[in-house]
Amino acid sequence: MHDLTLFTENNRQQLLKKRKGESKFGEHVQIVSNLNVIYDDILNLDVDYVLFGIKEDIGIYGNYGHTGAYNSWDAALKTLLNVQSNTFTKAKRVLILGHLDYKDQREALLELDISKKKKLSKIRNFVASIDKDVTHIVSSIVAAGKIPIIIGGGHNNAYGNIKGCALAHNERINVVNFDAHSDFRAEEGRHSGNGFSYAYAEGFMKNYFIFGLHENYTSDTLFKTLKKVKSIKYNTYEALEVRHEIDFKSEMKSALNHVSSKKFGIEIDCDAIENIPSSAMTPSGFSVKQVRQFTNYFGQHKNATYLHICEAAPQEHTTTNVGKLITYIITDFIRANGN
Repeated sequence: MHDLTLFTENNRQQLLKKRKGESKFGEHVQIVSNLNVIYDDILNLDVDYVLFGIKEDIGIYGNYGHTGAYNSWDAALKTLLNVQSNTFTKAKRVLILGHLDYKDQREALLELDISKKKKLSKIRNFVASIDKDVTHIVSSIVAAGKIPIIIGGGHNNAYGNIKGCALAHNERINVVNFDAHSDFRAEEGRHSGNGFSYAYAEGFMKNYFIFGLHENYTSDTLFKTLKKVKSIKYNTYEALEVRHEIDFKSEMKSALNHVSSKKFGIEIDCDAIENIPSSAMTPSGFSVKQVRQFTNYFGQHKNATYLHICEAAPQEHTTTNVGKLITYIITDFIRANGN
């Protein structure tokens, strides 16, 4: 794949910050020096998790959102490699594959005027080409018996995650989405707001649970659509955290009951977390503690088949905090899933 940049030994050494008497996560992760066919090259590797990044925010731009998610993979990698390697972090069980990068295309597409229909269509058509890359990588990882952990990019990449898993398992999968938005918008060309609606319409997703919808940012038409589709369930942030009509832990159990009968994906949209730089940053959202609890809870289940962390958009002064956040979520998932 010409858009996949492998993570190399040179990359590892440049990012590692070694200390005498300490053993860092990045010293023990596995890498592949050459890649011909992803499935063949990782099938017999003694790892459980394959981590890769998606350096893009084209899908967000095509949805009129704020760009910046392109930077989250680099932020996460810099922090992840330098946390401690110990019995809790299980670094030896992780392969860092590399990242998808669309730098040249991104620069050209982000200059297009999205108020013009033809320009917008060009952007959304390119998102569909990213879908193919994500689908191929995820399906190859899952078919090889590993669990993909996908970092970065817009929530448009949920489509490729879902399709890739469904193709590998030869059946529809379920999804739980920790998100302020449903991303179940109209099939109007691919963008970050309709990955789940496309996956559902094309028969790759069955049951879908949206955890923490924001009532202010979900249209009445969309609420009617969600209520009409029986395989979709949701709760709202306001019902959980403002009016206290429902309980966080009880709702996690309800969501797990809805998705855990078959293989399911865990989607974490950083838009849902309070004051985290993202494509739709919110001053009112879930805490970092809650997203970590959510990841731990769902990651424990045997049918958890992938983890996707998206939409974080770090700037220079927030890179460290965003990197730490994503790293906490990754390591929480590995701890929970490994036990």
